[in-house]
Amino acid sequence: MPLKVHPDIASLVPYVPGKPIEELQRELGLPRAIKLASNENPIGPSPKALAVLSETAPTLHRYPDGGAFRLRGALAERWKVTPDHVILGNGSDEILGLLARTFLSPGDEAVMAEHTFVIYKMEVKAAHGVAVEVPQKKWHHDLPAMAAAITDKTRLLFVCNPNNPTGTMATRDEVAALMARVPDHVVVVFDEAYYEYVRHAEFPESLDYVKAGRNAIVLRTFSKIYGLAGLRIGYGMTTPEITNYLNRIRPPFNANSMAQRAALAALDDEAHVGASRALNHAEMDKVRAGLLTLGFEALPSETNFLYFDVGRDGREVFDALLRKGIIVRHIDGRMLRVTIGLPEENQLFLSALADVTRAAR
Repeated sequence: MPLKVHPDIASLVPYVPGKPIEELQRELGLPRAIKLASNENPIGPSPKALAVLSETAPTLHRYPDGGAFRLRGALAERWKVTPDHVILGNGSDEILGLLARTFLSPGDEAVMAEHTFVIYKMEVKAAHGVAVEVPQKKWHHDLPAMAAAITDKTRLLFVCNPNNPTGTMATRDEVAALMARVPDHVVVVFDEAYYEYVRHAEFPESLDYVKAGRNAIVLRTFSKIYGLAGLRIGYGMTTPEITNYLNRIRPPFNANSMAQRAALAALDDEAHVGASRALNHAEMDKVRAGLLTLGFEALPSETNFLYFDVGRDGREVFDALLRKGIIVRHIDGRMLRVTIGLPEENQLFLSALADVTRAAR
């Protein structure tokens, strides 16, 4: 008898992560490869985070603190909320799944932009909900159109800000206009994984909506600027009522001991965050200028990556770069996304892209 799988699950396409460096080197026999595909911090983890890992190792036979008392307390103090406003996840991705399972019944709707983080649609469909995708306007979220897409069946609305993969952002006034139109039966999910990289003065303080008691959640992560992607830890800040519901289905030990200790230490390492931000901003400007010299104009970005049109099949350019040991991300069509790396890595990427561009002419 064949397996009986729910059609919503069977129709999903598994998430394809960026190719590991070691695998690419083995496949192509390359002496060196660089990965600029997954928006990781090229500096690496906070030294303070690394220092506490060895201290945690002797206690690994014990389950972690299921309530993450110290980390939740530190996050609450940092963002001027109470610990009851904070929920941890195995990466902020896990919290997306908790939201979908908590608020979506079969047939319920979740509004999101096209060309946004693919996990939203996956989690909504996995919860047997309906993903309502709203076209972007010039690679930005069309928030008025997203507000107009809300119906009585809408339960969640996702705003990836800054957006992945485009790097673009919604402003304070645009978000305020959206929130003025969102009814109480909709939970607005502000996914702010790249919050610490933002330079734009008009970026919204989305957490103010949570503090005002609105049905909203702000997601952030230790995977990006804090350099702890391998430990998988992120967090959400929302109303105590919403955390209470999410905690009813949250696995009791979802944030492991090392992740909790490292995140707590990294949160206190302002020097590492500052150095990471400074490097990203300086190198992004150089990469943007280098792309422009090659005839490619990247979209405006408030993140640690650039999204640009290569003018032809992006998969072909992606594959050609792979053969040169450069791992970037092909999202769709003619678009590529490249993470901002170390100066040498960025120069190698630009040189390789120049070679691929010349070969195509």
